[in-house]
Amino acid sequence: MADDPVQTYGTHVRWFPPWHFFAMPVFTGNVVVRLFRLGEAPSLAAAWEALVAIALLTAFICARWMPLRLQDRLIRLEETVRLERLMPDRATDIEHLTMGQLIGLRFASDAELPHLLDRIKAGELVSRGDVKRAVQHWRADHARI
Repeated sequence: MADDPVQTYGTHVRWFPPWHFFAMPVFTGNVVVRLFRLGEAPSLAAAWEALVAIALLTAFICARWMPLRLQDRLIRLEETVRLERLMPDRATDIEHLTMGQLIGLRFASDAELPHLLDRIKAGELVSRGDVKRAVQHWRADHARI
């Protein structure tokens, strides 16, 4: 997409303002208020309101967490297929990659994948963040959740 901004390790975090800056703070604040009111004037109704507030926040967090886990599984599949296509001779190395390493590799250009795979195999790059920080030629992903 030509109109999309350039993406780097420093700019790849995706903020969704209605979610991150409105809904989550409101639901979190509601839990705090309900727990405070329960402490001020304990009653069955106040306990119920606090419990419902906690359940709503939990449901809201899960509503975000579940699609992210699905996205991670899709990325794992996508990157495994990509790596096997580009480096069929490295199948054993590819199958030992962790989910986090595969997710980190999704941002790497095809040309730098063999070098990054060598660094992962050598134990230099362990986490998703390690791999992302090592990417020199960033492959942007503007379609993620």
